[in-house]
Amino acid sequence: MKEIEILIKSTKDSSIQPSLFYRSNTHEKRPLLVGLHTWSYDRFNQIDNMLPYAEKYDFNLLLPEFRGSNLKTNPICTQACGSDYAKQDIKDTIDYIIENENVDKDNIFLLGLSGGGHMSLLMAGFCPEYFKAIGAYVPITDLEKWVNQNTDYRDHVLACCSNDDKEMKKRSPFNYIENIAKANLKIFHGKFDPVVPVSQSLELYEEIMSKYPNARVFLDVFDGGHEIDMEMAMYWIMSQYRGSNKTTVTG
Repeated sequence: MKEIEILIKSTKDSSIQPSLFYRSNTHEKRPLLVGLHTWSYDRFNQIDNMLPYAEKYDFNLLLPEFRGSNLKTNPICTQACGSDYAKQDIKDTIDYIIENENVDKDNIFLLGLSGGGHMSLLMAGFCPEYFKAIGAYVPITDLEKWVNQNTDYRDHVLACCSNDDKEMKKRSPFNYIENIAKANLKIFHGKFDPVVPVSQSLELYEEIMSKYPNARVFLDVFDGGHEIDMEMAMYWIMSQYRGSNKTTVTG
């Protein structure tokens, strides 16, 4: 699949924002997989992880930039890290792809890990209706708690959020539970994650289930750390695309 760099004018601030797009090899409308980069990187970060699976299943693949890394070295870090600008960038880019490419708009899937998992949950809270299914791997769900759980990232979070507690809340998926509950979402988290404690996902899931018990939100606590199993991730995506056969267990 050929790599295409697309430049989109933000509807938020009229800046030009880059993304990578890989077009399906067939002429018919095919699903779109939107892959979100991790905390410290940019749009090139998930090519090796996601492109082989886009090719395998003949999906279109979109890798948005959404204002770059969530590091204090990023000169526009206040516009990254789940800001309104970053969320709008992803939505703008998807809108552009739907309008200009041969994409099946009823089968758009979102997948992210770590910082991308954080962003996947924020997009679930921002526009859940856009996605057939969302996969969020080892996500940060509460920035205020995380800066005390992992002090290696504290300075970066504070820089992105302008040292403002209200801004950390605004950029935390935990504060968008009502909308997240409208998504078809699976959260994956390693039980032994040393970077983002599994409690981040457990507490979000428990809060959603207590308020919206019928929500299509699922949690998979797997035997592992801060990592992604792309086979497992794509099994979730493909099960929501094609459906899966299950056998009822009797007593």
